[in-house]
Amino acid sequence: MQLHTLKRNTKRKKSVSVGRGGKRGKTAGRGTKGQKARAGRKLRPEIRDTIKKLPKLRGYAFNSVAKKPVAITLTTISSFYKDGETVSRETLKEKNVIPTYKGQFPSVKLLSGKTPLTVKISVSGVVVSGKAKEEIEKLGGSIVSSK
Repeated sequence: MQLHTLKRNTKRKKSVSVGRGGKRGKTAGRGTKGQKARAGRKLRPEIRDTIKKLPKLRGYAFNSVAKKPVAITLTTISSFYKDGETVSRETLKEKNVIPTYKGQFPSVKLLSGKTPLTVKISVSGVVVSGKAKEEIEKLGGSIVSSK
């Protein structure tokens, strides 16, 4: 065995030779023409167009953390209370009209209902709407203190 008689195990790869050189010819794997075929090809993100069209809302908006009072109609009061009884947050809890939140009584507001009030009641420590106040006083009821 001599050096000039040795043969390769694998065939030699033929390189595609182009005038400009390199492994990839002509378009260098970038397709043809257009922005993507150019040097430094960068496309603007599409979502930017959508973001730019959104209106600029000024200021900082947030939802109020203040708890709204539980609304109770006088129709509900008529079904739970008898003549001469006092409506307060404590009695509303005793009669299971309002739930307690984490062991605390929520603030309550009395509103006039679809049907008029049928019992004479006195209200203490509960906020009362104007129309409900008229209905309570019309039947001879009283409002001791509304917060």
